[in-house]
Amino acid sequence: MRYNFITIEGNIGAGKTTLANLLSQRFNARLILEQFADNPFLPKFYENPGQYAFPLELFFMAERFKQLKELIQQKDMFQTITITDYLFTKCLLFAKVNLPDDEFRLYQRLFDIILQQLVQPEILIYLHAPVSKLQSNIKKRNRSYELNIPDDYLFNIQETYTQYIRQHNIKTLFVDASNADFINNEKHMQVIMDALDREYPDGQHYLSLP
Repeated sequence: MRYNFITIEGNIGAGKTTLANLLSQRFNARLILEQFADNPFLPKFYENPGQYAFPLELFFMAERFKQLKELIQQKDMFQTITITDYLFTKCLLFAKVNLPDDEFRLYQRLFDIILQQLVQPEILIYLHAPVSKLQSNIKKRNRSYELNIPDDYLFNIQETYTQYIRQHNIKTLFVDASNADFINNEKHMQVIMDALDREYPDGQHYLSLP
């Protein structure tokens, strides 16, 4: 394995956690999953975004920072690879979509202070799927508070992610996940495994699944 710190990202319902779990099993890697269910503001946000967006994003940032800070402090001699299903910068990207300008500027100041204290992943796997596929996956997992997420919201999140990746020239495996089935299709998993065995320059590198 060429990479010791791998992050998987994508929109809501893109399959991040599924792929992170599978890769951690294949590589005997330490797995860090976002604890989104612990955020008490999440169901309230979907009911009333204007009122609950700021506490929602603050809570997420604090929890993600706590998880990733522990990653730095705790070394595991038996698990040299770490895989996460979120990028810390996700905080800023969702805040940009969810917060009004004045709150976003305040949030960004806090984010910039915290970001300096964290280790960044060596490579990012970004799962890109059309909104129709995301909505299908969201319905399958059947979390009640997600079932009424509008298409426009998912599209805005998608655009914010792709713009960030392009602007910052992050080393990214950009995966077309339109028909991804990492659980039942071994060929799909093999594409990812093979890709992680190669070295890449910074920037985007596109992967298609058979």
